[in-house]
Amino acid sequence: MTVIVLTNCPAGLRGFLTRWLLEISAGVFVGNPSARIRDVLWEEVQQYAGQGRALLAHTTNNEQGFTFRTHDHAWHPTDHEGVTLIRRPDPNAPAPGPAPRNGPPSGWSRAAKRRRFGRG
Repeated sequence: MTVIVLTNCPAGLRGFLTRWLLEISAGVFVGNPSARIRDVLWEEVQQYAGQGRALLAHTTNNEQGFTFRTHDHAWHPTDHEGVTLIRRPDPNAPAPGPAPRNGPPSGWSRAAKRRRFGRG
């Protein structure tokens, strides 16, 4: 079993996938193609998704019974002791990069701060 979920992808890509898979809901495709066809379909999805996102889930011989791949998703699959889990971004986490500075840097004398920032 293979499932492909598209979000915000071109209509032409959806039309291409309907040649091999059944669209059971808007952007959700299911079917049972061979592994070679599934890999070719996934390459086409990655190439033509544009600004959209895509997710592929298919059955395989592992502990979970399935595996999945993502394209331009904020959620990423991660391996945890042989089990694939989804890592979601923390909305409360600070943005990457240096923290914004509020006011003068530490280590300046009071006189230098007044000259530079005009505080009294």
